[in-house]
Amino acid sequence: MEQTEIEPLLATVYAVLRAEGADEAAEVVRGHPANAELTGNDNWNGGTNYWEIHFIIPALEYAKLGVKRVQLQERITTALRTVTEHEQSDAYSALIVPAREYHVDWRSGKSSNLPKSVRQNITDGLRLENVKWYGELNDVEFLSRLYELETLPSTDSRYKDAVGDIWQHRYNNDDWDDDWVFSDSRFNLFDGSAEAFLRFLCETVHPVVRPQREEAVKLVEHFNDQLQNAGWELYQEQQIAGRPRFSYRLISSASTEGNATRSVMRARVVVEALSAGWMAKQIERLEYAVDSDPELAIGTAKELVESCCKSILTKREIPFTKADDLGNLTKKVTKALQLVPDGVSEAAKGAENIKNILRNLTQLTSNLTQLRGLYGTGHGKDGQHRGLQPRHARLAVAAAVAFIDFVSETHRYREASEPQS
Repeated sequence: MEQTEIEPLLATVYAVLRAEGADEAAEVVRGHPANAELTGNDNWNGGTNYWEIHFIIPALEYAKLGVKRVQLQERITTALRTVTEHEQSDAYSALIVPAREYHVDWRSGKSSNLPKSVRQNITDGLRLENVKWYGELNDVEFLSRLYELETLPSTDSRYKDAVGDIWQHRYNNDDWDDDWVFSDSRFNLFDGSAEAFLRFLCETVHPVVRPQREEAVKLVEHFNDQLQNAGWELYQEQQIAGRPRFSYRLISSASTEGNATRSVMRARVVVEALSAGWMAKQIERLEYAVDSDPELAIGTAKELVESCCKSILTKREIPFTKADDLGNLTKKVTKALQLVPDGVSEAAKGAENIKNILRNLTQLTSNLTQLRGLYGTGHGKDGQHRGLQPRHARLAVAAAVAFIDFVSETHRYREASEPQS
């Protein structure tokens, strides 16, 4: 069966599935290449050809479907038979198969799989937020950090290399869109290897390209929202002049490491918002310790909350002393920011639930203090002591970040709404 014959059939199947509300099955039909394979025939009653329509999807996506794959195949097969029931000589069924993922360095453990849909979502996000991929640089300066532009051909016959035509069309003529690079075949960002696309993303948040720490961290959060669905993430590899430099890595779909990374990155946003530079060292310690030294991570999580409280109290000119423990600091912050549950009107929908959440939020700090006393750094241990596992450290870190994130945002909200003296 030729492709020209299969496309009208699939378009009709897609329309039927959409009309029946089977959107996920419809997207398999629409969103992936397909071919038809003749699997058999019989000569009874004029003869029937049996065709199997193969829908080819990325291996990672195929694996994630699990048992749902059989259900989708059956749903698409039913639609195929509905559409072709008037045909006497052909019978159809659907089979979802994984795309071949071969690349030359596959034995190294790296994967080149990064679905085009993920790449599109990331670039669409940049476009919607009006984020310039080249940051503080111009296009040539940025791309020269990744490619040898002098060795790449020009798409304009007047120029000998990529440098010439990029400069001409981006700055002299200004007739290329800002997002031209994503569709330029010389860089092949949409259809090339995952590594090439990820290197590009890392460069967009490099300190030289995007010096503002908070902007870079927020961008990485947006990138990771998409990348983690495909088994990748950006993470802070090192610092340059106090600013994060990111790299990329594979993550396990069964691992919670990505959640820990997200918590640490969120904590960095809080630090930037509070201009609390001394908290940066605690966050660096957290990132290192979550998996390698859970007890240190638990102790540092408590210290991070303490530093956040002191920072907010200082900014609000509320006195505290060295004698104030975390419980006292939390109470002062709670009072200063009016976090007390009594501030929620009984008439509000879900008022009791909101009150309970706020009560539990303030209790987080007490629990962190106790956990640190039992397992964290800062106290001697007896000979029978057994430490906790990284998963417990991740829980403590996530709890600490939930607290500092909420109180810092509340602080900024109160600050913006308070009358200026």
